[in-house]
Amino acid sequence: MSDVNKTVQKWHASFRKGTDFDSWGQLVEKTLGKIATCLEMRSASLQCAQSKEEFKLEDLKKLETIIKNILTYNKEFPFDVQPVPLRKILAPGEEENLELEEEDAAAGPGSTEAFPPRAPGTLLPRLPSEPGMTLLTIKIEKIGLKDAGQCIDPYMTISVKDVNGVDVNPVQDTPVASRKEDTYIHFSVDVEIQRHVEKLPKGAAIFFEFKHYKPKKRFTSTKCFAFMEMDEIKPGPIVIELYKKPTDFKRKKLQLLTKKPLYLHLHQTLHKDS
Repeated sequence: MSDVNKTVQKWHASFRKGTDFDSWGQLVEKTLGKIATCLEMRSASLQCAQSKEEFKLEDLKKLETIIKNILTYNKEFPFDVQPVPLRKILAPGEEENLELEEEDAAAGPGSTEAFPPRAPGTLLPRLPSEPGMTLLTIKIEKIGLKDAGQCIDPYMTISVKDVNGVDVNPVQDTPVASRKEDTYIHFSVDVEIQRHVEKLPKGAAIFFEFKHYKPKKRFTSTKCFAFMEMDEIKPGPIVIELYKKPTDFKRKKLQLLTKKPLYLHLHQTLHKDS
């Protein structure tokens, strides 16, 4: 056999080996994507008692064998789910560079070094009570948007910032909204503020960033934001205005999202241990 033929055979063998690896990689990637979908469904079941699509622990345990044999697994997946699409959740301020319509840089996003970013659905439990101290629970009821029905996987990010836009509490994300109705997206979820009201710094504010997934650009974007200042903390319902992105944590350059009567609807509950 000539040297040329030997070279061609080596090329062919390398080509076959590469295509085998390519198909193997795609199969494993697809299976892992479906497993990720199941994990998201289980997480949603745990975090939202009103979830209609319950994914039980017994179902989740069926995936153990698949994960253990992921390199050789070639059977039909036990659940009729689609792989989770690759999504990029952008840090505050990053999306302005990706969206052509974003021309206004506004104020900086502030520092978040003390608290790393969290994945969606990271609500925290209520803090232990202390004598004479007050805890705040904010129920996010609904948000009014003219294109509410077009928002994909909408959720809220809640943070507490000081006057310089720096986090004073861990950032929390709600689960995906429970339903959409006309011009409203309903959440009906409680958020426990992770500091006693008396210990919140003077001039601080509680921010609510509305986020949704953009399939064409394959990332999660902030659509608008709202905030509540310390003098607005009082029991009962409250309706607050929506502002255009990017989120201005320093509250220096605010622009209303719309002139229409569309707002973020909240309900506050104060817990005081006497």
